[in-house]
Parts: sequence; C-alpha cells; structure tokens
Amino acid sequence: MHTLWLTSRLLSRALWNGIANLSIAADPNLHKRNELHLVSAVCGFSKENTRTQRLINGQFGDDAWFVQRTKSSDILGVADGVGGWRAYGIDPGEFSLHLMRTCERIIRLGRFAPHDPSDLLAKSYYELLHHKKPILGSSTACVVILNKENSTLYTANIGDSGFMVVRNGRVIHKSEEQQHYFNTPFQLSVAPPGYQAEVLSDQPDSAMTDNFPVEDGDVILLATDGVFDNLPRTMLVNEMTKCQGERCAVRLQTVANSIAWMARNLSFDETFISPFAENAFANGINTIGGKPDDITVILATVAI
Repeated sequence: MHTLWLTSRLLSRALWNGIANLSIAADPNLHKRNELHLVSAVCGFSKENTRTQRLINGQFGDDAWFVQRTKSSDILGVADGVGGWRAYGIDPGEFSLHLMRTCERIIRLGRFAPHDPSDLLAKSYYELLHHKKPILGSSTACVVILNKENSTLYTANIGDSGFMVVRNGRVIHKSEEQQHYFNTPFQLSVAPPGYQAEVLSDQPDSAMTDNFPVEDGDVILLATDGVFDNLPRTMLVNEMTKCQGERCAVRLQTVANSIAWMARNLSFDETFISPFAENAFANGINTIGGKPDDITVILATVAI
C-alpha cells in the first residue's frame, strides 16, 4: 500500500510541475505565423522518497528548472544543486532554485540578449553573489535560447547538466560534460564568508557555449545528470524520436514522463550497467548499477 501511495504521489508531483508549464507552451500570442518556436513539457522526480517533499513549481529535489517565452525567443533552463552542502546545514536546492528564478526575472525584465545564454547565467549568478542575504551553495546549469529571428539555438552549460538535439532519429548536437575529476563537475558557487578558498567554484565564463540552426521537427532534451547518468544515449534517442514533429504539448508530456520515469527506475537498479557505472569503471572504480539522483527533464520540439 505504501509503495502504491508513493508511486501515485511521485507521478502526481511530476505531472503537476509539467502541466503547470503547458499553459505557457500553448500561448498562441507569443509567436508569429511561419516562425519557429518551442513546444515543451517538463517532468521530474526528487531522489528522496519522503512524505515531507516540498511541492514547488520549478523544482524537483535539489534540481530546478524554468521555461520562459518572449516575442523574440524561447528560453529553457535546468540547474542541479550540489548535494554536498547538506553536510554543512545548507539546503542545496535553494541555490539552484534561486539561480533559475533569477534567470526568469531577468528575462521578464528584458535584460538578456537572445543570442547569449552564458550572459544570462552570469547575470543571475552575480545577483546571487552580491545578494544582501547570501544564497549559499553550488549548482551546475544549462540554458538554451531559441532565437526566433534567425531560427538558431544558442546554448550554454556549466558542469554535467546538459542538452541533446535529435533530428530524424539521429543526435545532431549534444553538450559535453565539464568535470574537474570524476563525479566532480564544474559549478557556480557562493561560499560562506571566510570559506571562499576552500570551496570549488568556477566562473560563469567557464560555461561551454555553442550555436546552430534548428529545423521544424527537431527534438530538444534539456536535463540534469540524473537523466544522463542513468539512461544510455540509445534509449534517449528512441524516446525522443517518438515525438519528432509533435505540436501537442499534452502528447509531448507523455514522452517527457516516460523519459523521467525510466531514468528514475534505472537509477535504483543495482544490476544495470548505467552510463555512470561505465564512466566510473573508466576512472578505475569498479561499480555497477544506476545512480540515485534527482531527475529533471525538459522536452521540447521545434515547430512552426
């Protein structure tokens, strides 16, 4: 009975966050006829199976996300709070959530360039860094912007959150992980006073950036490492290909749910040879199984 209750609660929470996004995705006033835009859906799960999980739109455990749309661009972002801060009495989810919400606010104020997601990340980070009440913690992050004026996707990622773009069943672009060493990704950080020298912190200009044209029907996945560490590329491509050219946000939500649910199930499979286990073995660590983690999926299709 408890397992049934827990599964129902997890699905409800994931769907609540995703469905809250559908009204944004379906707004017909934010794009012109024959102009490329994104149709998107969101799903995710917290690693922790507790009754006290916070139900916050834009957050799954220590992960955070946002979807914003303007007349000139569609913007997606994910961030993964570094869990090690919990040992110091700091909630890792606070930093990632504030990072993404600050990005949203900057976009709403029109203080961003539709061709420069790294600048958007930098502005958000420096606001947290100089906040009157410090928002302490660290986070990886990935932000992508579809510039509607030139049909180009601009990307910026720091750490091991990332993106993948599939066209006609083939990966045409994928972000690369940034790691200092195994399982220690690049990260934006705000440390307590006096601890700056002891905390791993990378500058926003360390973010890897790219830009490339996209086409009607392309499928874009933005996700935290809870997805990429547990789902092999072939499984992701197979799921993403199912929604190629999809313009219905509700049907797109079904595929986003499937990706998140598969990642969650495999993260707790102790016999599965996960991408994380393969990377561990390549680094001299003999392990097997998935990697339990928070999971966030933003799935989007490029549409006219």
